[in-house]
Amino acid sequence: MINDYPQALTIAGTDSGGGAGIPADIKTMQMRGVYSAMVVVAVTAQNTLGVQDALPMPEKLIDEQFASIADDLKIRACKTGMLADPIRVRAVVRNLKKYDLGPLIVDPVMVAKGGAKLLSDDAIAIVRDELIPLASLVTPNIPEACELTGIAIKDKNDIKKAARELQKRGAKNILIKGGHAEDSDKADDYILFEDGNDMWLTAPRVDTKNTHGTGDTISACITAEIAKGHFMEQAIMIGKTYVEKTISKGINVGHGHGPLNHWVKIEGDELK
Repeated sequence: MINDYPQALTIAGTDSGGGAGIPADIKTMQMRGVYSAMVVVAVTAQNTLGVQDALPMPEKLIDEQFASIADDLKIRACKTGMLADPIRVRAVVRNLKKYDLGPLIVDPVMVAKGGAKLLSDDAIAIVRDELIPLASLVTPNIPEACELTGIAIKDKNDIKKAARELQKRGAKNILIKGGHAEDSDKADDYILFEDGNDMWLTAPRVDTKNTHGTGDTISACITAEIAKGHFMEQAIMIGKTYVEKTISKGINVGHGHGPLNHWVKIEGDELK
Protein backbone atom coordinates (compact mmCIF):
# COMPACT_ATOMS: atom_id res chain seq x y z
CA MET A 1 0.00 0.00 0.00
CA ILE A 2 1.18 3.54 -0.74
CA ASN A 3 2.16 5.60 2.29
CA ASP A 4 1.30 2.88 4.80
CA TYR A 5 4.50 3.48 6.81
CA PRO A 6 4.45 6.10 9.63
CA GLN A 7 5.96 9.37 8.43
CA ALA A 8 6.86 12.54 10.33
CA LEU A 9 8.16 15.95 9.33
CA THR A 10 10.78 18.18 10.94
CA ILE A 11 10.68 21.90 10.10
CA ALA A 12 13.86 23.48 11.38
CA GLY A 13 17.46 24.46 10.75
CA THR A 14 20.44 22.28 9.99
CA ASP A 15 23.41 21.69 12.30
CA SER A 16 26.61 21.00 10.37
CA GLY A 17 28.03 19.36 13.49
CA GLY A 18 25.18 16.83 13.43
CA GLY A 19 24.15 17.09 17.07
CA ALA A 20 21.05 19.28 17.02
CA GLY A 21 18.42 20.61 14.65
CA ILE A 22 17.35 18.57 11.65
CA PRO A 23 20.15 15.97 12.01
CA ALA A 24 19.10 15.20 15.61
CA ASP A 25 15.45 15.03 14.56
CA ILE A 26 16.11 12.61 11.70
CA LYS A 27 18.38 10.38 13.82
CA THR A 28 15.75 10.24 16.56
CA MET A 29 12.84 9.49 14.26
CA GLN A 30 14.89 6.84 12.48
CA MET A 31 15.70 5.13 15.79
CA ARG A 32 12.02 5.25 16.75
CA GLY A 33 10.99 3.48 13.55
CA VAL A 34 9.48 6.44 11.72
CA TYR A 35 10.34 7.78 8.27
CA SER A 36 11.44 11.42 8.51
CA ALA A 37 11.00 14.16 5.94
CA MET A 38 12.27 17.72 6.39
CA VAL A 39 11.68 21.35 5.54
CA VAL A 40 14.96 23.26 5.86
CA VAL A 41 14.24 26.75 7.20
CA ALA A 42 17.87 27.78 7.79
CA VAL A 43 21.39 26.43 7.39
CA THR A 44 23.97 26.88 10.13
CA ALA A 45 27.74 26.54 10.36
CA GLN A 46 27.81 24.89 13.77
CA ASN A 47 29.73 22.42 15.91
CA THR A 48 29.96 21.41 19.56
CA LEU A 49 31.71 24.72 20.35
CA GLY A 50 28.93 26.95 19.03
CA VAL A 51 27.28 28.52 16.00
CA GLN A 52 29.67 30.29 13.65
CA ASP A 53 27.20 31.43 10.98
CA ALA A 54 23.61 30.98 9.81
CA LEU A 55 21.68 31.58 6.60
CA PRO A 56 17.85 31.58 6.38
CA MET A 57 16.30 29.89 3.35
CA PRO A 58 14.40 31.96 0.78
CA GLU A 59 10.69 32.13 1.56
CA LYS A 60 9.79 30.70 -1.85
CA LEU A 61 11.99 27.65 -1.25
CA ILE A 62 10.32 27.01 2.11
CA ASP A 63 6.93 27.11 0.38
CA GLU A 64 8.14 24.73 -2.32
CA GLN A 65 9.49 22.24 0.22
CA PHE A 66 6.13 22.12 1.97
CA ALA A 67 4.32 21.70 -1.36
CA SER A 68 6.63 18.87 -2.46
CA ILE A 69 6.13 16.95 0.77
CA ALA A 70 2.36 17.47 0.89
CA ASP A 71 2.04 16.36 -2.77
CA ASP A 72 3.68 12.97 -2.22
CA LEU A 73 3.97 11.89 1.42
CA LYS A 74 1.44 11.18 4.15
CA ILE A 75 2.81 13.04 7.16
CA ARG A 76 1.14 11.89 10.39
CA ALA A 77 2.84 14.36 12.76
CA CYS A 78 5.23 17.29 12.46
CA LYS A 79 7.48 19.43 14.62
CA THR A 80 9.19 22.79 14.42
CA GLY A 81 12.61 23.75 15.73
CA MET A 82 14.85 26.68 14.79
CA LEU A 83 12.84 29.13 12.66
CA ALA A 84 15.31 32.04 12.47
CA ASP A 85 13.31 35.24 11.94
CA PRO A 86 9.82 36.72 11.38
CA ILE A 87 9.75 36.03 7.63
CA ARG A 88 10.58 32.36 8.13
CA VAL A 89 8.19 31.93 11.09
CA ARG A 90 5.31 33.41 9.10
CA ALA A 91 6.15 31.21 6.11
CA VAL A 92 5.98 28.14 8.35
CA VAL A 93 2.70 29.24 9.94
CA ARG A 94 1.17 29.88 6.52
CA ASN A 95 2.10 26.41 5.27
CA LEU A 96 1.01 24.64 8.43
CA LYS A 97 -2.43 26.19 7.94
CA LYS A 98 -2.45 25.25 4.26
CA TYR A 99 -1.55 21.55 4.53
CA ASP A 100 -2.73 18.70 6.74
CA LEU A 101 0.48 17.47 8.35
CA GLY A 102 -0.98 15.91 11.47
CA PRO A 103 -0.54 17.10 15.07
CA LEU A 104 2.08 19.82 15.52
CA ILE A 105 4.77 19.76 18.21
CA VAL A 106 6.43 23.16 18.68
CA ASP A 107 9.94 23.23 20.14
CA PRO A 108 10.43 27.01 20.49
CA VAL A 109 14.19 27.03 19.91
CA MET A 110 15.67 30.40 20.85
CA VAL A 111 19.25 29.89 22.01
CA ALA A 112 21.84 27.24 21.12
CA LYS A 113 23.62 25.26 23.84
CA GLY A 114 26.72 27.40 23.34
CA GLY A 115 24.75 30.62 23.82
CA ALA A 116 24.17 31.78 20.22
CA LYS A 117 20.72 33.25 19.51
CA LEU A 118 18.75 31.14 17.01
CA LEU A 119 15.53 33.20 16.99
CA SER A 120 15.44 36.97 16.57
CA ASP A 121 13.65 39.05 19.20
CA ASP A 122 10.96 40.23 16.79
CA ALA A 123 10.23 36.62 15.79
CA ILE A 124 9.49 35.51 19.36
CA ALA A 125 6.17 37.38 19.41
CA ILE A 126 5.12 35.69 16.17
CA VAL A 127 5.95 32.26 17.58
CA ARG A 128 3.92 33.10 20.68
CA ASP A 129 0.92 34.64 18.91
CA GLU A 130 0.71 32.74 15.60
CA LEU A 131 2.57 29.41 15.88
CA ILE A 132 1.81 28.25 19.43
CA PRO A 133 -1.99 28.44 18.87
CA LEU A 134 -1.55 25.73 16.20
CA ALA A 135 0.33 23.37 18.53
CA SER A 136 -0.87 20.08 19.95
CA LEU A 137 2.18 20.29 22.22
CA VAL A 138 4.72 23.00 22.99
CA THR A 139 8.02 22.00 24.65
CA PRO A 140 9.92 25.03 26.02
CA ASN A 141 12.74 24.85 28.52
CA ILE A 142 12.56 27.21 31.49
CA PRO A 143 14.27 30.22 29.81
CA GLU A 144 12.06 29.81 26.74
CA ALA A 145 8.93 29.56 28.91
CA CYS A 146 9.97 32.79 30.67
CA GLU A 147 10.47 34.54 27.33
CA LEU A 148 7.16 33.36 25.88
CA THR A 149 5.02 34.17 28.92
CA GLY A 150 6.79 37.07 30.62
CA ILE A 151 6.74 35.10 33.88
CA ALA A 152 9.95 35.05 35.93
CA ILE A 153 10.22 31.38 36.82
CA LYS A 154 11.82 30.81 40.21
CA ASP A 155 10.05 27.71 41.51
CA LYS A 156 7.58 24.96 40.62
CA ASN A 157 4.56 27.20 41.16
CA ASP A 158 5.94 29.61 38.56
CA ILE A 159 6.41 26.72 36.14
CA LYS A 160 2.74 25.83 36.56
CA LYS A 161 1.72 29.46 36.00
CA ALA A 162 3.78 29.60 32.80
CA ALA A 163 2.22 26.38 31.52
CA ARG A 164 -1.30 27.72 32.14
CA GLU A 165 -0.38 30.94 30.34
CA LEU A 166 0.86 29.00 27.31
CA GLN A 167 -2.35 27.01 27.30
CA LYS A 168 -4.34 30.25 27.38
CA ARG A 169 -2.43 31.26 24.27
CA GLY A 170 -3.77 28.25 22.40
CA ALA A 171 -1.41 25.32 22.86
CA LYS A 172 -3.32 22.17 23.81
CA ASN A 173 -0.61 20.44 25.86
CA ILE A 174 2.49 21.89 27.53
CA LEU A 175 5.79 20.26 28.48
CA ILE A 176 8.14 22.60 30.35
CA LYS A 177 11.57 21.01 30.57
CA GLY A 178 13.43 21.49 33.84
CA GLY A 179 16.96 20.76 32.69
CA HIS A 180 18.04 24.40 33.15
CA ALA A 181 17.15 24.41 36.88
CA GLU A 182 20.69 23.55 37.93
CA ASP A 183 20.15 24.01 41.68
CA SER A 184 18.88 20.44 41.94
CA ASP A 185 20.37 16.98 41.45
CA LYS A 186 17.21 16.03 39.57
CA ALA A 187 15.60 17.28 36.39
CA ASP A 188 11.88 17.94 36.88
CA ASP A 189 9.69 18.29 33.80
CA TYR A 190 6.14 19.59 34.13
CA ILE A 191 3.29 18.50 31.85
CA LEU A 192 -0.08 20.22 31.59
CA PHE A 193 -2.56 18.27 29.50
CA GLU A 194 -5.41 19.56 27.37
CA ASP A 195 -8.01 18.25 29.81
CA GLY A 196 -6.46 20.15 32.73
CA ASN A 197 -4.71 17.18 34.32
CA ASP A 198 -1.03 17.61 35.04
CA MET A 199 2.01 15.67 36.22
CA TRP A 200 5.69 15.95 37.02
CA LEU A 201 8.36 13.71 35.50
CA THR A 202 11.55 13.47 37.54
CA ALA A 203 14.89 11.98 36.50
CA PRO A 204 18.38 12.04 38.07
CA ARG A 205 20.61 14.73 36.61
CA VAL A 206 23.57 13.28 34.70
CA ASP A 207 26.92 14.98 35.27
CA THR A 208 27.91 15.59 31.64
CA LYS A 209 28.40 18.45 29.20
CA ASN A 210 27.23 16.26 26.31
CA THR A 211 23.66 17.53 26.11
CA HIS A 212 23.71 19.30 22.74
CA GLY A 213 20.37 18.68 20.99
CA THR A 214 18.39 17.53 24.04
CA GLY A 215 15.34 19.68 23.25
CA ASP A 216 15.35 18.66 19.60
CA THR A 217 15.64 15.00 20.55
CA ILE A 218 12.77 14.80 23.03
CA SER A 219 10.42 16.77 20.76
CA ALA A 220 11.40 14.63 17.76
CA CYS A 221 10.82 11.43 19.73
CA ILE A 222 7.39 12.62 20.84
CA THR A 223 6.56 13.55 17.23
CA ALA A 224 7.62 10.09 16.04
CA GLU A 225 5.48 8.37 18.66
CA ILE A 226 2.47 10.50 17.73
CA ALA A 227 3.05 9.54 14.08
CA LYS A 228 2.88 5.88 15.14
CA GLY A 229 -0.51 6.48 16.73
CA HIS A 230 0.36 6.82 20.41
CA PHE A 231 -1.66 9.13 22.64
CA MET A 232 0.03 12.30 23.89
CA GLU A 233 0.79 11.08 27.43
CA GLN A 234 2.35 7.85 26.19
CA ALA A 235 4.37 9.70 23.55
CA ILE A 236 5.75 12.10 26.16
CA MET A 237 6.67 9.27 28.51
CA ILE A 238 8.54 7.46 25.73
CA GLY A 239 10.27 10.71 24.75
CA LYS A 240 11.40 11.29 28.33
CA THR A 241 12.76 7.74 28.65
CA TYR A 242 14.55 7.91 25.31
CA VAL A 243 16.29 11.23 25.97
CA GLU A 244 17.37 10.10 29.46
CA LYS A 245 19.14 7.15 27.87
CA THR A 246 20.72 9.24 25.10
CA ILE A 247 22.34 11.31 27.85
CA SER A 248 23.19 8.62 30.40
CA LYS A 249 24.71 6.32 27.78
CA GLY A 250 26.58 9.17 26.16
CA ILE A 251 29.27 9.34 23.50
CA ASN A 252 32.24 11.71 23.26
CA VAL A 253 32.28 13.80 20.07
CA GLY A 254 33.90 17.21 19.66
CA HIS A 255 35.53 19.60 22.14
CA GLY A 256 32.49 21.44 23.52
CA HIS A 257 28.90 20.54 24.36
CA GLY A 258 28.83 17.12 22.74
CA PRO A 259 25.83 15.40 21.12
CA LEU A 260 23.56 12.73 22.55
CA ASN A 261 23.80 9.02 21.81
CA HIS A 262 20.89 8.60 19.40
CA TRP A 263 21.66 4.90 18.94
CA VAL A 264 20.18 3.92 22.30
CA LYS A 265 17.18 1.63 22.51
CA ILE A 266 14.55 1.50 25.23
CA GLU A 267 14.60 -1.82 27.06
CA GLY A 268 11.71 -4.06 26.02
CA ASP A 269 10.64 -1.65 23.29
CA GLU A 270 9.57 -3.20 19.98
CA LEU A 271 8.89 0.13 18.26
CA LYS A 272 5.16 -0.37 18.32
